[in-house]
Amino acid sequence: MSIDDILMHDETIFRDIRVFNPDYVPDKFLHRESQMEALTLCLRPALRGGKLMNAVVVGSCATGKTTAIKKLFEKIEEYSDKIICVYINCQLHTTRYNIFSQIYQKMFGHLPPETGIPVSRIYEKIMKHLKNNDQALMVALDDVDHLFHSKNANKIFYDILRAYEEFEGVRTGLFAVISDIEFRYILDKNVNSIFIPKEIVFNPYTYNEMRDILKERVKAGFYPDVISEEILDEVTEETSSIGDLRVGIDLLGLLGNIAEADASRTIEERHLKTALESSSSISLKNTLENLSEKERTLLELIIESEDQQLIAGNLYKNLNDKKPLSYASFDRLLNKLEFLRLIDIKFTGKGSKGNARVIVLRFHPQEINKCMV
Repeated sequence: MSIDDILMHDETIFRDIRVFNPDYVPDKFLHRESQMEALTLCLRPALRGGKLMNAVVVGSCATGKTTAIKKLFEKIEEYSDKIICVYINCQLHTTRYNIFSQIYQKMFGHLPPETGIPVSRIYEKIMKHLKNNDQALMVALDDVDHLFHSKNANKIFYDILRAYEEFEGVRTGLFAVISDIEFRYILDKNVNSIFIPKEIVFNPYTYNEMRDILKERVKAGFYPDVISEEILDEVTEETSSIGDLRVGIDLLGLLGNIAEADASRTIEERHLKTALESSSSISLKNTLENLSEKERTLLELIIESEDQQLIAGNLYKNLNDKKPLSYASFDRLLNKLEFLRLIDIKFTGKGSKGNARVIVLRFHPQEINKCMV
């Protein structure tokens, strides 16, 4: 097909192409019932005028944390106006002004003026609105570790959680969402004493859970019989091998586009082959972008090593020279890289206890370096 044909072609195999967008919130949210229940219990007391409960929401990337919170916030807003729910991406908003501007926008429908208005006035207007309307405020700070890196976390937490000291009767709460499972947040004593969060863990999806979720996306995104069970199995295998559900969702959308460009009413094996060839580097880049600083340093050391039989103990010594840390922490970092399918860990049967491990890269160093730029 020519470019004009592709742009003007009306027939489509997509029922709803938005289903494969990264910010899509599915109607049917699978395999996170217990986590949704735990999050709901944090909000429930405020519906009757009680106090909100704080939570730390922990889980690696693509385990449903953001979707769960957005889904819950939508339901709360449909059910009652007693709680104002604000979701904030801390990768994009890291300053006090940015954070409270987002809360202000949710309450009043527009951002405050960009210049001439101090944070204190924005804060005061927010809290007076809550007090006058007898509403509670729950703020979800996604990727909250970015606030700690920018040194703004303690002040923001304090401003939100201790608002009742200045504005009597105001009820506020926080969901602190952490994707970097190795990250350990440290709060000042005066903040920690009021935060006291419940921990809600989002474990990685199993193979079967991934397949269920991808199948639901297929039902919502494509017309019937566009993709076979066999190809869906192959997409799930690819997704599971990388350990990132987003890879499978992106791959399904890419498959649909390739099939349409091929003027095909169904997704065939040849389309999957083309999609995998073009998406492998994209998937690797996404994985690398979400590594923590320590994980990235460890991976760089593995890449730099010319030892074909890289022993874990030797790698630990090299890492400790750069970033001192306990062996237990090193072991967690190593396991995380293995979970992300960046390395393989093989036991050699050697060593004092027969448990020496060899580290093997799953990708060519040049491919990783290219994607890390």
